[in-house]
Amino acid sequence: MSEPDEGEGEIIEPAHGTEPSRGLQQRIRQQEILAELGVSALQGASLAQLLSDAVRLTAQGLDAEFCKVLELLPFENEFLVRAGVGWNPGVVGVAKVSANLDSPAGYALHCGAPVISNHLESETRFRTPEILRRHGVRRAMNVILQGDGKPYGVLEVDSRSPSEFVEQDIAFLQGAANILGMAIEREREERKLRAALARNEALLKEMNHRVKNSLAIVGGMLRLQANDAEDAQAGDLLNEASHRVDAIAKAHDQLSRGSDVDSMDIGGYIEALCRDLDDSVAQCDVRTEIEGDIVIATDRAVATALIVNELIANAAKYAYESQSGVILVKVARAGEKNFIASVRDEGAGMPDAIDSQGRKGLGMRIIGAFIRQLDATIETIHHDPGTEFIVSIPLQARA
Repeated sequence: MSEPDEGEGEIIEPAHGTEPSRGLQQRIRQQEILAELGVSALQGASLAQLLSDAVRLTAQGLDAEFCKVLELLPFENEFLVRAGVGWNPGVVGVAKVSANLDSPAGYALHCGAPVISNHLESETRFRTPEILRRHGVRRAMNVILQGDGKPYGVLEVDSRSPSEFVEQDIAFLQGAANILGMAIEREREERKLRAALARNEALLKEMNHRVKNSLAIVGGMLRLQANDAEDAQAGDLLNEASHRVDAIAKAHDQLSRGSDVDSMDIGGYIEALCRDLDDSVAQCDVRTEIEGDIVIATDRAVATALIVNELIANAAKYAYESQSGVILVKVARAGEKNFIASVRDEGAGMPDAIDSQGRKGLGMRIIGAFIRQLDATIETIHHDPGTEFIVSIPLQARA
């Protein structure tokens, strides 16, 4: 029997690091990269950050020296290098590439399909852009970046090495492009929503400004009628009505200046109202002690301001009559769930006919109606001299 040849029947293991092993490791790494990009996109990373991460990781996943996101500038028929890795300074954010058929990216865009070119020096479908020549690029691969139903641009990977891109590489690059496309669409939708919100806020501010101006005109007309009234009592009633209109106008003025139409700082509102009343109640000095940052719903703020307006008017009318005096208005927190608004005079005090429970005068009936609306309480304290009304109001309406 003849001896077997040397080596016959032996199993020869492939050397560590051969091409099949490297290829498998690379595909695994590519899947990890796509998962990483997907998680980053879902977590709401900014588009700029996502583009930066994508070009870096995509280059790693393809063992390429260069990667870039080319944003289409349709009116210029060019691409702008929006993000990139491996390029010389002055390229990212500055350099532009033709979007015509004479560049790999332009060719991919017009064909609507991925493009692989492993031998740019002998390419006949398009020319090699100057930016690639300057960096010694020998091969390129491009896929389209979709966004909001229309192309955002192209994701391109470039390399100096003589190796070749294969179909599996296209699948990875397209996966990265799909993730970026979703992020681009999300960013565009968010931009549209922000623009719509800004327009609505501008319209609301304009509306509040116009309502404030209209109410100011009404208040001015009431004061003119009060001045022309032959009956002194009628004149007083018209002046009181003008103050109520002014109080509501002041709310719309506050809303037109802020960014929130649903709530406002009650202290700032009352303080602004008191400044106006200080001018209109000439014989009285209206002073304030205001605690800031007490934010409540707008409708509750208006009701509170109208209560304060009526209490100031009553103090000026009954406590001092035609004489001068001080009216002190306070706004402060009262525990975790309430705040107080108080009005105090140092005059002759309030007659029994307009006690807070009497509800005989129009002003006190208005106060009573808003007290019930706010689910508030009112307390009367008689000082020597003067009277103080303390209104305790929940910060929020009870369910």
